[in-house]
Amino acid sequence: MPALVSSAAIAAAAARIEGVARHTPLVELPVEVGGPVYAKCENLQAGGAFKIRGAYNFIARLDGAVAGPGVITYSSGNHAQAVALAARRRGLAAVVVMPTTAPAVKVEGARRLGAEVHFEGTTSIDRKRRAEALAEERGYTMVPPFDHPDIVAGQGTVGLEILKDCPEFSRVLVPVGGGGLVAGIATAVKSVRPDVTVVGVEPSGAPKMSESLAVGHPVTLDQVSSIADGLIPVRPGYLTFAHVRRYVDEVVTVDDASIAAATRWYADRAKLVVETSGAVTLAALQSGAVPTGDGVTVAVVSGGNVSLDTLHSLPD
Repeated sequence: MPALVSSAAIAAAAARIEGVARHTPLVELPVEVGGPVYAKCENLQAGGAFKIRGAYNFIARLDGAVAGPGVITYSSGNHAQAVALAARRRGLAAVVVMPTTAPAVKVEGARRLGAEVHFEGTTSIDRKRRAEALAEERGYTMVPPFDHPDIVAGQGTVGLEILKDCPEFSRVLVPVGGGGLVAGIATAVKSVRPDVTVVGVEPSGAPKMSESLAVGHPVTLDQVSSIADGLIPVRPGYLTFAHVRRYVDEVVTVDDASIAAATRWYADRAKLVVETSGAVTLAALQSGAVPTGDGVTVAVVSGGNVSLDTLHSLPD
């Protein structure tokens, strides 16, 4: 089992990213059943998603010799934008490899931040292979999207902010893609409040963490499909899986109809622009995948990079 990221590493990441990543707000949602529910609004983060935390923490720790002329990554969109933003802050060139199905708003976001964008396939494995080839060709440093200690530590700073801003919370729900966000948050939270329940939420069309937990090791799914485009890697990371197995109490799945309904609810009732991947935690509550409770729940909203056209076209 890989060595787990420590709470000290997360604290160090918080100091490192200060002034680059925003301390995002908790917003109480107008839910009608159960105890209070707060959205942790990473949709208001620099770059529109939580990813800047891990990307900047990773890149800031590179010295010039290691970084070389630039950095490269593979991403469905949010990590691509975060790497572009972090690289620009550090004076480095950035290349990103995105799927051919990447939402236009995320592609244009990466380009606007100065990244050179390439497209490859539709799965995380496809774009990882292309990125590795480009990295070797150009001498660029790879910035992993989730399975690296510096990435996990950076994402864990979300947990530190929740602990500071809402010390009375009893449960936190976290979207699960490759697992970096839930691994970091769970580590930060459980290190201080082992009594808090941590629940991961992933699309039913991409249950990579659920299936991995069921067999006791990371597995690769044959296919994935979901409107939550940021949560469909075909497998979790070895490090993120180890953290989830150690610190996460439960991982549940939600279907696309529930995700679409939660995304629309955010816009209609909470007046928040939330991408489908960020809405899965509320979807888990609204669909009953996670029962409502009397205590305080924090639902992490991982991002808001979605176009108005996409919001309007969500299925009823």
